[in-house]
Amino acid sequence: MLGVCEVKSGLQVGEAKAVLHAMATTNFIPSVLKTLSRDGWLLFATRFARLFAYGSVSVILVFYLVGLGLTEAQVGFVLTLTLVGDVVVSLYLTTRADRVGRRRMLIIGSILMAAAGLAFACTSNLLFLVIAGTIGVISPSGNEVGPFLSIEQAALSHIVAAAARTEVFAWYTLAGSLATALGALSGGGLTQALQHTAMTHVQSYRAVVFLYAALGVALALVFLCLSKSVEVNPVSNGPVASSSVAHMFGIARSRNVVLKLSGLFALDSFAGGFVVQSFAAYWFYLRFGVQPAALGAIFFWANVFAGISALLASRLASRIGLIRTMVVTHLPSNILLVFVPLMPNLSLAVLVLLLRFSISQMDVPTRQSYTMSIVPAEERSAAGGFTGVARTTGAAISPLLAGFLFAKPSLISAPFFIAGALKILYDLLLYKDFVSIPPVEERR
Repeated sequence: MLGVCEVKSGLQVGEAKAVLHAMATTNFIPSVLKTLSRDGWLLFATRFARLFAYGSVSVILVFYLVGLGLTEAQVGFVLTLTLVGDVVVSLYLTTRADRVGRRRMLIIGSILMAAAGLAFACTSNLLFLVIAGTIGVISPSGNEVGPFLSIEQAALSHIVAAAARTEVFAWYTLAGSLATALGALSGGGLTQALQHTAMTHVQSYRAVVFLYAALGVALALVFLCLSKSVEVNPVSNGPVASSSVAHMFGIARSRNVVLKLSGLFALDSFAGGFVVQSFAAYWFYLRFGVQPAALGAIFFWANVFAGISALLASRLASRIGLIRTMVVTHLPSNILLVFVPLMPNLSLAVLVLLLRFSISQMDVPTRQSYTMSIVPAEERSAAGGFTGVARTTGAAISPLLAGFLFAKPSLISAPFFIAGALKILYDLLLYKDFVSIPPVEERR
């Protein structure tokens, strides 16, 4: 009798698991994600882990460097050179990924990420910090840096249908935003918890930097599990591809449009570099005395709202097009950015910031999908690399200028005004130059 009961119990447990699995599959997984292959899910996992690491370190990085003895101007210098180094590393890896191997370049990027985190955690010497930040991969903004985004999106575009690309990218963006949010919350919360022990402030910040390095190692291990399906066989482009420059950079057929997009994206990122998450968090500290734990909570919700807005972007784009979606959602978010420092108290400043984040990322999946749609498959990693490097180059210059502005108490709000004005200019130029160049799926 006991054996029969055990069998029945086992069958019931098995049936319950099957029902729960079916419910999860049916009700909680969006239909577009049900078609993802194993490689697709692995790329989502690496996106989540990486952005968690970026988010956790972004809210404490300026505090950590100042705690090591650097001035605000030196911090801006380090962050700028960190992004400059990322330009070189990203350009080298992404322009070779489609020919040398996407998986191989992703693993190299992960190793550089782990190395940068380890170096930042183990030294307080300005020269060594500059070298580590320049050669390695570290994110002062909480946003993507390094070769990862361009190569992962090229791989995703290779394994999903064109009609589903924008929606998949929207969920991919949401995964990153949620990860950044959880990372920011965890980074702030962990430092506060450690400071209640015998740890000093700097030691608590250093623990987060060590976590960043460990996640870099974990990324490399996950990238090892990708299959050959994420790779692409280069296609002969005829006489144009014979150019040594075209061969070097991998954008022979899409050179003109990629360079024009890169210039506009550089302008947008130059503007955004004035208010990277590290400096925005520091502004709330200087203006209202907000501590890292509270800052982590603020930027947790900011990134949650940003991620949710990305999902709405795919639906809006299906109605009015990718370019129009990018512009009509980005413009009001930039106006809100200008209003943040004009708020008289912390509550209103946080409210405006959250409103801004609730629409600020709607252009991200549309921008990424648009870039992937107008270039050949064998040039997607390179095109994504070029536009990504352009964004990083623009963002690399402005933190240095922002550092000098933050060094003067009367100018700490100026970065918000500069960023908002330049981003509005970017929106207008983007619409003017590209509204007449629809992606393939919109032409159909």
